Amino acid sequence: MKKSRGRTDRKRKRKHLQSFVDGVNCSHKLEYIKLKKWLKDRGFEDSNLRPAQFWDTGRGLMTTKALQAGDLVISLPEKCLLTTGTVLSSCLGEYIMKWKPPVSPLIALCTFLVAEKHAGEKSLWKPYLDVLPRTYTCPVCLEHDVVSLLPEPLRKKAQEQRTTVHELYMSSKAFFSSLQPLFAENTGTIFNYSALEWAWCTINTRTIYMKHSQRECFSLEPDVYALAPYLDLLNHSPNVQVKAAFNEQTRSYEIRTNSQCRKYEEVFICYGPHDNQRLLLEYGFVAMNNPHSSVYVSSDTLLKYFPPLDKQRNAKISILKDHDFLENLTFGWDGPSWRLLTALKLLSLGADEFTSWRRTLLGDVISSRNEQQTLTITAKICHFLIEETQHALLQISQLKRNKEDLKNQLALVEALRLEDLKILQKSAEILRNLNMATT
Repeated sequence: MKKSRGRTDRKRKRKHLQSFVDGVNCSHKLEYIKLKKWLKDRGFEDSNLRPAQFWDTGRGLMTTKALQAGDLVISLPEKCLLTTGTVLSSCLGEYIMKWKPPVSPLIALCTFLVAEKHAGEKSLWKPYLDVLPRTYTCPVCLEHDVVSLLPEPLRKKAQEQRTTVHELYMSSKAFFSSLQPLFAENTGTIFNYSALEWAWCTINTRTIYMKHSQRECFSLEPDVYALAPYLDLLNHSPNVQVKAAFNEQTRSYEIRTNSQCRKYEEVFICYGPHDNQRLLLEYGFVAMNNPHSSVYVSSDTLLKYFPPLDKQRNAKISILKDHDFLENLTFGWDGPSWRLLTALKLLSLGADEFTSWRRTLLGDVISSRNEQQTLTITAKICHFLIEETQHALLQISQLKRNKEDLKNQLALVEALRLEDLKILQKSAEILRNLNMATT
């Protein structure tokens, strides 16, 4: 008897340790108990997933049984999904239907989230709202000091995101005012900018793709959003594959894994083959050792290394622009991209080679001088970006010491920059080897 007890203790201890190695089970927390009960009332069968806290990815879902390729990870009934249909069947429905010009499906969902959050205890969606993040780390929410430390192409996109949300808010103010009969308080204080920003981030970072038929009461923007409580706790990994879609037969949104997953491990889904700049822009996080990651070269950086006295310079820039070779020029884990090298080859054409520009775009070798100059300039650009990245990392570590309140935001940009540095150092090594092979 004693022997088996020792084994049971060991087993229990191992199991206890196991939960800490992979993640700490959080299903005992009140907000998850309430969420699970709420989902069960809507027809959700409890699966093998448990909410947990993981040291590297934060909040996620762990599996209590091993998963094989083809296994169903989660099946969420239609009744649990929050869509524009949900919004129209609420008290907001009649106001949306009579508002002209029609609001977008996105604004309808944002309005619903803000209204339900404001309703507090009275909201039917409270158990879901209680587990949503209170703050987000999309660029639109980042402080100005933090945005200025982003790589230049991403900084530009961050500004565009901010403008988009601000314009959305300004253009929706009249519609928000029309909802006044539904509220005791002034709609201006309920539907303020920060409330809309929170709702916009919730939808942008958490919705699943689900096509709905076009309704006349909405503008022509595609109605493709659905918020999926519990399912949206699944984190992204670039190294897994899943099949996710709405199943018309079962009237449920289903996710099947194409990968294996061990018992008590975190279950991941894949949002797509996105690089880290895209992940940060759209979802507010960075994936370490992301195989899809790239460092972007802006056209300003590209042109810095070419003599302004080159008589064909303007013609070359025009050609690159016309053939879409000034955007998406990158360094990746395998070195400079073909697009980047092609753009640099064209810019490096000598006066006597310029007539061969079409062959350059097709990938032909024009001359050994052209090849050599291209590699030299690519290496210079790579080193410039390494120095710039190291400088940004230095600024980040200084700011982290001085601005305690920005620590989380700065850690995010630091993670992005560290990954960029690894890619650029790998590219520099590849270019050194190429240079040695051609000289």
